[in-house]
Amino acid sequence: MLPAKPARARGRPAATGEDLRERLLDAAVACFSRHGIAATSLRAIAAEAGANPALLHYYFGDRAQLQQTVIDERVMPVFAQLREPLLAHGDDVAGLVAGFVQGIGRIVGAHPWLPSLWVREVLCEGGALRDLLVERIAPQLPQMMVGRFADAQARGRLNPDLDPRLLMVSLIGLTLFPAAGAPIWQRMFDASDLDYEALRRHTLVLLDRGLECG
Repeated sequence: MLPAKPARARGRPAATGEDLRERLLDAAVACFSRHGIAATSLRAIAAEAGANPALLHYYFGDRAQLQQTVIDERVMPVFAQLREPLLAHGDDVAGLVAGFVQGIGRIVGAHPWLPSLWVREVLCEGGALRDLLVERIAPQLPQMMVGRFADAQARGRLNPDLDPRLLMVSLIGLTLFPAAGAPIWQRMFDASDLDYEALRRHTLVLLDRGLECG
C-alpha cells in the first residue's frame, strides 16, 4: 500500500516556479498599463497571471491594497532608480540633463509598461496616479532637478532666458512622451529600426547642438 499523501498545511499557497506574488504584481502592472487602472478587474489580472482570482485577495486583500502595493513595489522603485544616479551630478547641469535622458531610456527599456501607464494614469484627467506624481514623485525628482537648474542659473551656468520649471517639462516631453508614442511614430515613419537607445542618442544630440549643421 502506498503511503498516504500528506495534507497541505493551511495558510500560504505553495508557489510553483517563480514566486506567485511577484507574478501577480507583474500581471497587475501589465493590465493597468494596457487598459487603465479603473478598467482592470481582479479577474483580468488573475487571467493575465494564469492564477486563481482568490489568490489576489489572499496576497493583497482588496483592490485598493493591490493598487497601493503596485505603487510601492513597482512604480516608486522605478523613479528611485532614476533619482539616485542624478544626485551624484551636483551642479553639473550638462551631466544632470544627460543623466536624466539616459536614465529615462534605461528604465523604459527595463520597464516598457511605464510610458503608457504614465499617459493613462497621470496625464489623463481622473488618472489614478496624478496625486502620486504631485505628492510623492515631484519632491524627489522634478522639483529636485528644478532646484539644481535654478542654482546653476543663479551662478551664471545656465541660460538666463530659460525657466527652470519649463526646462524640466521640456525634458519630460523629449523622453517619456516619445516613448509612449513609439507605436504610432514607428508605424507612421516605418521606423521600427528606431529603439529606445536611438531615441536617447537623438535627444542628447538635440539638446547639445540643436539643429545646427557641422
